[in-house]
Amino acid sequence: MGKSILTTLCYIEKDGCYLMLHRVKKQKDVNKDKWIGVGGHFELGESPEECLLREVKEETGLTLTRFSFRGIVTFSAIGWQTEYMCLYTADGFEGALTECKEGALEWVKKEGIMSLNLWEGDKIFFQLLMEDAPFFSLKLSYDGNRLTEAALNGESLELLELRREDGSKTGIVRERSFVHRAGDLHGTSHVWIVRPTETGSFELLLQKRSLGKDSYPGCYDISAAGHIPAGSDYLDCALRELEEELGLKAKPQDLQEAFLHYGHAEAEFYGKPFKNSEISMVYLYSQPVDISELRLQKEEVEEVCWMEYGKVLAEVQKEAAQGRVGNYCIFLDELEQIGEHCLALLK
Repeated sequence: MGKSILTTLCYIEKDGCYLMLHRVKKQKDVNKDKWIGVGGHFELGESPEECLLREVKEETGLTLTRFSFRGIVTFSAIGWQTEYMCLYTADGFEGALTECKEGALEWVKKEGIMSLNLWEGDKIFFQLLMEDAPFFSLKLSYDGNRLTEAALNGESLELLELRREDGSKTGIVRERSFVHRAGDLHGTSHVWIVRPTETGSFELLLQKRSLGKDSYPGCYDISAAGHIPAGSDYLDCALRELEEELGLKAKPQDLQEAFLHYGHAEAEFYGKPFKNSEISMVYLYSQPVDISELRLQKEEVEEVCWMEYGKVLAEVQKEAAQGRVGNYCIFLDELEQIGEHCLALLK
């Protein structure tokens, strides 16, 4: 699409607020109705700092006296030139705020920023700014308004597509940490590996989550489960999680689709709130499994073991009655439904 674009963007700080520009004045504007900072395109021969100072003066009437270069953001979008944006914050300025022809300027409390109509990728670098992250490189790719890729300092970030209660996709794609910060409904796949016992009951293969997990470390969990990445769906995710977490290569016909489950839980890990609202397709896998032959993904799974269903149910019921997270991070109502399906399957 031709040459790349060089731009600056600045968030000016005062009294716990950022100066935000609500882009509502132009009809033909890629940022129409969005809230962004102030800045613009480099002119020929300008340095990033010269562009920054000029654009801030033109759009706000303010003269910056103290500013910090916080990161480089690379924007890639279908049908658009690649943009390299120099991201700044500033906490020193002189002059009086003037009207901006690009939109409406407004001081917004930092804690209210995420509730504005922002680009999904902007939320990522806003969080980095608020956490006072060291200088960073962030790549964001879009297809229209849809975020399709995010990578921080060369490492891919996990993107999830929000879902409706019937499991259908909304088209909204969001980075995983924001999904769990807000409690947005998203899709997951749950695979329960089961086997009959000689007493007429059955056992479940449970995994013990790695102590390094960002949520529920060291807890017993479903045999294999995971978030559905944007662009994927339930069955693909289930097969992938079996192979990644357990080294178990399953075929689509090996999985029995049991039911769709809605689950919600709230907790706190490492001093941060964690809200989990998920709509999950629950599968049963009853092919023979020798746990000594499984290849566990150590970053995710510490160990696996077989447990008799009645024992698991009693312990999860006890924890649910006490209203606490203990040794298990399993939804009680899902476990009860699994019992019904397993009895029917193994008859």
